[in-house]
Amino acid sequence: MAHKSSFTVNFEYYLLRFFCGFVNLIPYRAAMFVAAIFAWIAVRVFKLHGKRTMARLRSVFPEKPEKELKRIAWRSFANILETGVEMIRAPKLTRRWMDKYVLDGKLYKDRLQAYVDEGNGVVIMVPHSGNWYMAAWSMAKYGLRLFAIAAKQRNPKINEWMKRQYGDIEVVERGSAKTLVEIRRKLSTGRAFAILPDLRVKEKDVEVDFLGGKANVSHAGAMFAVKCACPIVVAVMRREKGKHIFDHLATLRPNPCAADKKEEAARLTRAAMALLDEKIRLHPEHWFWYNKRWILEPVAPKA
Repeated sequence: MAHKSSFTVNFEYYLLRFFCGFVNLIPYRAAMFVAAIFAWIAVRVFKLHGKRTMARLRSVFPEKPEKELKRIAWRSFANILETGVEMIRAPKLTRRWMDKYVLDGKLYKDRLQAYVDEGNGVVIMVPHSGNWYMAAWSMAKYGLRLFAIAAKQRNPKINEWMKRQYGDIEVVERGSAKTLVEIRRKLSTGRAFAILPDLRVKEKDVEVDFLGGKANVSHAGAMFAVKCACPIVVAVMRREKGKHIFDHLATLRPNPCAADKKEEAARLTRAAMALLDEKIRLHPEHWFWYNKRWILEPVAPKA
């Protein structure tokens, strides 16, 4: 990873802090309204990634009218900006705030705690839908001992800022030699592990039917569950009338008698992705259609 110059590091960081100051200055609902307006202008006026995104939507939903696809594209981008607003305001998101804006948050925390109390931990799979961070923030505010994995940012000052924004969530750095060992250790001591399923890994892994095509998905999240004999909770976050909803789709359990652990992890991965596919189709406006690495593109062959 190339190092940034000190000028670039400071410029990016203080520009971010300036923007954070503006977002924190205005009320939450006003900030969310501004984010939605900016998204509408970016998508409908400046056609931000318009051709690429609309092509993806048409390929998945050929039956939907163009007007509806444009609405989905706008709301999807608005969701990204709204998630950014909430990331900036994360240190202010108290338990009282969660009671107001996360529907049934305490109920879902108690459900997850019951799995943790079994003694082997729990893996929570939440995709890039709604504010996926909110799933972790809310559960942590309600007292769930939760940890997650995140990549290190190239800008060291922004990396430290991100760590502060995670708040009550313990973060394990991706790419470290000790990462896998650390995750297994924490699960074995009865912790909740939140993970975003990696939907387009660079090398061939588990091929799944997803959004009308084939996606190459990492089996890593499921493998942790197999190795630690813990359940997998498949869930989706979505927004509805200014609130956050934690949709618990299913709880998958690894087969303790499975002889081939990798194949068992692949089976669980396919089951989880089938559930996510169905939910994304029901609420496509919450899905991250703007991902630079489109999930249905073929995996590049090894050199």
